[in-house]
Amino acid sequence: MASQMSCSATDLASLLGPNSTAAATYLCTQFTTVSDKFTDTNYAIDNTYLLFSAYLVFSMQLGFAMLCAGSVRAKNTMNIMLTNVLDAAAGGLFYYLFGFAFAFGSPSNSFIGRHFFGLKDVPDASFDYSNFLYQWAFAIAAAGITSGSIAERTQFVAYLIYSSFLTGFVYPVVSHWFWSTDGWASALKSDGDLLFGSGVIDFAGSGVVHMVGGIAGLWGAMIEGPRIGRFESSGRSIALRGHSASLVVLGTFMLWFGWYGFNPGSFNKISTVYATGSYYGQWSAIGRTAVTTTLAGCTAALTTLFGKRIISGHWNVTDVCNGLLGGFAAITAGCSVVEPWAAIICGFVAALVLIGCNKLAEKFKVDDPLEAAQLHGGCGAWGVIFTALFATKKYVREVYPDRPDQHYGLFMGGGGNLLAAHLIQIVVIAGWVSVLMGSLFFILNKLNLLRISSEDEMAGMDMTRHGGFAYYHYENDESWRNGVQLRQIRPSTTPTMETTTSA
Repeated sequence: MASQMSCSATDLASLLGPNSTAAATYLCTQFTTVSDKFTDTNYAIDNTYLLFSAYLVFSMQLGFAMLCAGSVRAKNTMNIMLTNVLDAAAGGLFYYLFGFAFAFGSPSNSFIGRHFFGLKDVPDASFDYSNFLYQWAFAIAAAGITSGSIAERTQFVAYLIYSSFLTGFVYPVVSHWFWSTDGWASALKSDGDLLFGSGVIDFAGSGVVHMVGGIAGLWGAMIEGPRIGRFESSGRSIALRGHSASLVVLGTFMLWFGWYGFNPGSFNKISTVYATGSYYGQWSAIGRTAVTTTLAGCTAALTTLFGKRIISGHWNVTDVCNGLLGGFAAITAGCSVVEPWAAIICGFVAALVLIGCNKLAEKFKVDDPLEAAQLHGGCGAWGVIFTALFATKKYVREVYPDRPDQHYGLFMGGGGNLLAAHLIQIVVIAGWVSVLMGSLFFILNKLNLLRISSEDEMAGMDMTRHGGFAYYHYENDESWRNGVQLRQIRPSTTPTMETTTSA
């Protein structure tokens, strides 16, 4: 925000001549009033922008819900939809009580925040309610990632426990490290003692959000084990495909839409001026961030399309949607500090990373129904490295104006300091999440609170745990004539014929 204008009645009186003190005082008073109005307007514009961005990020929950629902079998649809609602509801309460304070409660130490519990003392000069809402939407996004990795076989109580723990403690501590002005690895650190002289530039959270959710999901999937029928005794994998590609596509577009709040919204402000009287300001940087986000996702989608065509021989819409999201997850760290052409490189490599991670998961029999661990964990890690390679000097200085000597990308002539800091970020996030979430899932498993019984899994959790299926199918009930009947395909009695129930 531009510095506030000022007026001195004494200086003005000397310009107006003798006996003009009263007039100068009056003019300065009016000038100050106008200046205050401009300041108030700036605050209002910035808070409105952040609130609108928070609404966009929150709309991603609908995208997660649709994507998850389409990616699982029909018999588990209500279960996965309920877990998405739970992530938002439980996450909202625990992030309000503890999470926001652990993440941004300043002044604090470099490890964890110590103020703002229950939003006490909010708003202040640093944070308003809009900041809490925006950061809560990020926290529940991390929890939503994890729920996809352990879908179709997890007890409901386990969702309650892990979601509360992740949004209330695990994720907030990581965001404090890299986003708080007190965090030990933050590029915004107020005392200037930056990690490797640069700190970590993880602008919107390839590491903080996507790696945290992805690694947590990886441990959940490994400790629970694969779904029944996912791998044969010989080790050959069997695809347990989701029941609705339409829902997958709908969810993907909703997530795409929400990402324009996720990445551009992470500026928090839109009215910041880079050069007085110029058409170029933070609003331009926000637009550029939306462009880099778009290009990375589009490139990853097309790369996945042709890559999977070569591997499998099919044009698979679900694979393309996952590739698109992988590109978004990767560009999230560097979206504000790279050129648009670099975003194309980011998306291209992200698609290859996702394909490779999926091959590794299959090799080691890690069953992730939504490829969430591979997509968010693997592509998120690539995004962290990509930023350290391609961040430009100009954009880094704009985004971090208080750090005129801030290091930038290795391939852009900025040296290796930023890359070193980002490699540290990957290691500490992997270690922190593995120790805490891995231990939590291990304990839940030992207490028989993690995985459902094989009978319930075969029957489907909608019927055994939630009182009925998400989709109604009438076989012997004549009341269907008042509504819409879903036709059932029955096994044929001859190899070449198949029959359907009459409509």
